[in-house]
Amino acid sequence: MTGQQAQQKSSLHHESTPPLQFSDNPRWLVPDAAMCRTLWGKYAMPDHIREHSEHVAIVAEFIASAGAQAGMSVNVPAVEACALLHDIAKSYTIVHGGNHSQLGASIVMEVFGNPHIAQGVLHHVHWPWHIDVDAWCLPLCIIYADKRVMHNHVVTLDERFDDLYVRYGKTERIRQRIHESYLQAVAIETAFSRRMGIPLNAYSLDSGRMVQRT
Repeated sequence: MTGQQAQQKSSLHHESTPPLQFSDNPRWLVPDAAMCRTLWGKYAMPDHIREHSEHVAIVAEFIASAGAQAGMSVNVPAVEACALLHDIAKSYTIVHGGNHSQLGASIVMEVFGNPHIAQGVLHHVHWPWHIDVDAWCLPLCIIYADKRVMHNHVVTLDERFDDLYVRYGKTERIRQRIHESYLQAVAIETAFSRRMGIPLNAYSLDSGRMVQRT
């Protein structure tokens, strides 16, 4: 099978198998921040990834809380937990190889048995389906929040992707993939902003909380 054939097969698979929509299930454990940080230690998460995850959690929790206030069905603690755990397998895959999203999702399922949080970890890099922030609020929160944090700073999407172009845009194919990711992040930002009635791009971090820039 050629690379193009594989890509076409993958696209058809995604179109014909939409992602599951999860409702809250009291049998699924939602780990608190302390439990998430304990798992960081087990998987030797470096300090800079921990700090990045803390900032992603601040952004994601803000979006989820604003969504809940706007009438969206969202489990805010689950969103916060997913944000703290989205890079749980990053250090392992840096050393041993593999896909940190896939491995991270399997870790979350094994340890906590929560498929909703695992879905957010699995798809935090890219969402291969249409964007519906009501149907899939949790994973889309995580994708967007991760794209708003550069290392340990909350930045705009333009600032974040300008940095990605400089650091990783070595080939035309890589630059194209970064651009596709940027367009998706903008689409998610627009969808959340319209649904919640707030301009997400105008918010930044100040004293540990998200505030609108004046």
